[in-house]
Amino acid sequence: MHNIVQKRIHSKSPIIGIRGFGIIFFTGLVMGIIPAPVNAWWLAWIALVPLWVFVKRTQGRVCLAMRLGLTWGIGYQGTALSWLTGLHPMTWMGMSWWASITIAMSCWLCVTLYGGLMAAFWSGIMAWTTAKLPAHSRILIGTTAWCCLEWVWAQTLLSWTSIAFTQSPANLVILHLGRLSGPTMIAAALVIVNGCLAESWISLRYRWRYHSAAIALFLGIHMLGFSLYNLPLNPESPNALTIGIIQGNIPTRIKLFKQGMEQARKNYEFGYRQLANQGVDAVLTPEGAFPYLWYETPPLADVIKEKQVLAWLGSFMPDGHRFTQSLITILPDGTLSSRYNKIKLVPLGEYIPFEPIFGNLIRRLSPVNAQMNLGKSDQQFSTPWGPAIAGICFDSAFPQLFRTQAAQGGEFILSAANNDPYNTQMLSQHHAHDVMRAIETDRWLVRSTNTGYSAVINPHGQTLWRSQPLVFTTHAAKIYRRQTQTLYVKWGNWFLPSLVGLSMIAGVPSFINTSK
Repeated sequence: MHNIVQKRIHSKSPIIGIRGFGIIFFTGLVMGIIPAPVNAWWLAWIALVPLWVFVKRTQGRVCLAMRLGLTWGIGYQGTALSWLTGLHPMTWMGMSWWASITIAMSCWLCVTLYGGLMAAFWSGIMAWTTAKLPAHSRILIGTTAWCCLEWVWAQTLLSWTSIAFTQSPANLVILHLGRLSGPTMIAAALVIVNGCLAESWISLRYRWRYHSAAIALFLGIHMLGFSLYNLPLNPESPNALTIGIIQGNIPTRIKLFKQGMEQARKNYEFGYRQLANQGVDAVLTPEGAFPYLWYETPPLADVIKEKQVLAWLGSFMPDGHRFTQSLITILPDGTLSSRYNKIKLVPLGEYIPFEPIFGNLIRRLSPVNAQMNLGKSDQQFSTPWGPAIAGICFDSAFPQLFRTQAAQGGEFILSAANNDPYNTQMLSQHHAHDVMRAIETDRWLVRSTNTGYSAVINPHGQTLWRSQPLVFTTHAAKIYRRQTQTLYVKWGNWFLPSLVGLSMIAGVPSFINTSK
């Protein structure tokens, strides 16, 4: 049996037919099912094994390996991001039913393909660089290549499905590795365990060696995470704040029209009064709670002056000839104190990327009037109690934005989002991202959304309260300001260059020897 397997692995004409591609697609689909709300986090520790094994079977054929990777990536991304089809119907925007479904499906397919390219590049790199390397070098280089590609993807316009988020929010122990070097360390842990299991299948002669390594790594990594998870929070009364959260539940299909604006005014005024009467220190509203531009008198100014409770309002703010999606601080006297502008806008939905080149074409094809400006990455959001960390909707998927604000002294996190018209799959995934941001920065986090899930999350990632979706609700929560600095906040993603250095030390000599 051993000779048969080895013969097939080392065949100069690897046979990877429809069945092989089907297996790869299925395992990618499994990885896509794992994230919230399913939360089958344990499957992520084996879901990359078949792709690793099949890429090895290509014996250095880069194009074949990339097709395998793309197949796996499409299965993963397409399943994890299937909630994007919830854009349909957009008939309320004046589109026909067919135009609406075409745009929704096109967005989903484009984002799926874009994300799938990452796995394709990884597979191509593995086939090109590690085909003849020893197993330990393959594992190290494979882990490094995956983490580098995820880092590159996180610098682009779209980033949502780092494999680290397959562990959130269910596996809080492993998420605590994020305190050391952000999501990169979690992704590295997943890839290296998958790699050891794959090599135990490929190298039958050393099966138990790599099986044992995988088990030891899995247990050791979780023990490290558990030690971080058990660090005491030590809340101190002088640092306590009571924050009121309003979930407005104003459907997007009416939000931008007179009916929606009137409903928003009533809902948020009622919620604000209710929370102010409970004695909260401040009130947080969702992204775009007041979906119109204002230049002088802030929304709810009169009732804020009456109740004398600070409010953080989601609104649109003028910015030159355009506007920004913003979170603004309104003081008890009704004046604007500070402002955070959303940094990561949704391409085509909120702004047009590469507008000088493609702007006119996109405006002809799309009815969306994307005229927003991006916020600057060096913003600081001040409050009467000290600096806060702010994030609006899509910002939550980019850990570097929260890390930067924490390094500048941000003491707690305010997350505001819309999330309509998407289903509970998207709501759960967005919540999962905020859980990771709270752990990485060691901060209390409150999130207010339009349609759910609004929540309160402590620095260990424990969700202390989460709203029901698609309902109007309010909630008052006590949180604590913190000034701690995790290793990730202090040093950033230091683990990635360390991985690159180790890979060069281990891989280059082996690569030179096998090339002779």
